[in-house]
Amino acid sequence: MEARAIKKPTAFRLDENLIDKLKAEAKKANRSFNNYVECILMDSVYNEPNETTLEAIKEARSGKFAGTVNTSSMEAFIKSCEE
Repeated sequence: MEARAIKKPTAFRLDENLIDKLKAEAKKANRSFNNYVECILMDSVYNEPNETTLEAIKEARSGKFAGTVNTSSMEAFIKSCEE
C-alpha cells in the first residue's frame, strides 16, 4: 500500500496580480492552481543541488572559459567536447 502525504488546509494572503499570473501559468501547464503553487513551493524548499552541481555552478560563475564546441558534425562535436 502506498503512503499518501497528509494535506492540511491553509490560508494566506497574496497580491491579486500575483494570483492572476499564477492561475494563468497553472492553466498553461494544465494543472490546478493549488497543485501549481504547491509544486513551486516544494521546488523552492526541497531543490538542493548535489556536490557535483554545486561545483559546476561555482565553475560557471568563475567566468572561466571552457572552450568552443564545434557543431559542424557529430564527430567534430564529440572531439571538441573531449578537448
